[in-house]
Amino acid sequence: MQLVDIGANLTHESFRHDFDAVLERALAHGVVQMVVTGASHAGSDHALELARRRPGTLYATVGVHPHHAVDYSDLTDAHLRELARMPEVRAVGEAGLDYHRNYSPRDVQLEVFERQWRIAVEVGKPVFLHQRDAHHDFLALLKRYRDKVPAVVVHCFTDTRDALNDYLALDCHIGITGWICDERRGTHLREFVREIPTDRLLIETDAPYLLPRTVRPQPSHRRNEPMYLRHICEEIARDRGEPAEVTAANSTAAARAFFGI
Repeated sequence: MQLVDIGANLTHESFRHDFDAVLERALAHGVVQMVVTGASHAGSDHALELARRRPGTLYATVGVHPHHAVDYSDLTDAHLRELARMPEVRAVGEAGLDYHRNYSPRDVQLEVFERQWRIAVEVGKPVFLHQRDAHHDFLALLKRYRDKVPAVVVHCFTDTRDALNDYLALDCHIGITGWICDERRGTHLREFVREIPTDRLLIETDAPYLLPRTVRPQPSHRRNEPMYLRHICEEIARDRGEPAEVTAANSTAAARAFFGI
């Protein structure tokens, strides 16, 4: 079984002390390639640095998460445009809207989201998107730019069936994380994850966040890492009514086609 983790925040400080060991554990569990998420100006630099350190195993996205939109400047915009042209960078993002936390004002989030769409259009690369409690505004921009970029993934999807159908109608890929393993808030995903077409289902850990609650034994540190992607794959396969090997093969093929790896 070979797996691709399409969203891992390996730039997070919790990985600094054992980064190489984290990668080795991932490889031992069949996670052969990982896309490192860039979520800020500095974080995008770091994501590219890690991808260059492990060519063929790690790839990068570059972008600014809506939480950090208030820090986005013309300098950031120019820098991301430069980074996005690098061969190790396979998508623009993590970009999007988050009205759940509102760490950045909504008007600022919208402006920064659109600026990153323009970068993706200019460099001709896919976009890696975040949406929480902002479906209406998010969908409006998605409709405006979808046909101008080669591919779109709505990363860490946690929304409703209606939202899912809106994204599928626009030929988006859907990223599913260990959120589906959370009996408190992810049960609804189990009801319709089988409705995601085979070639548009991508799987991810969003490490170090969202440690699957069904992992046994639970690690004492509570840190998620790419090795747990296999567990997420098995849970998704059960809900889709198919062998884990099938889910793994299809999601890996879809991820490699999406990111061109």
